[in-house]
Amino acid sequence: MAINISKVTINATTQKVWNTLTDPGQVKLWQYGSVLQTDWNAGSDITFTTEWEGQTFKQWGKIIEVRPYELIQYSLFAPRPGLEDKAENYFIMSYYLTDYNGATKLEIVQSDDRPNAVQEPEQGEENPILKSLKAIAEGCDYPN
Repeated sequence: MAINISKVTINATTQKVWNTLTDPGQVKLWQYGSVLQTDWNAGSDITFTTEWEGQTFKQWGKIIEVRPYELIQYSLFAPRPGLEDKAENYFIMSYYLTDYNGATKLEIVQSDDRPNAVQEPEQGEENPILKSLKAIAEGCDYPN
């Protein structure tokens, strides 16, 4: 199994970071225009739909666990040629939020047991998505 970890400290409260992670309008800003649909209840569906170069890309899964201001966890299927929509082809996304003296430590863990899953080095603020997420949560302009 590949475990990919990203960590970032955000100069915002856990509530503000939580909103940046869960509000569809804010998710769209840091996830390259992805439209998020879910009600954030365990067992509910979650989908991300993105338009890119005239094509629609959709990922879907189920909410596993939600603890407000602490944890978001869901399964996700990212279609690709030759990959069937079945349990062993889903990966798990976990977002851990920890208060750190008024700031928030965010750890994102992708647990991936799919065929050909690759373990990457730990990522931080240099990751474009994390950089955008951090800027939005901190109330800054969207970075280019």
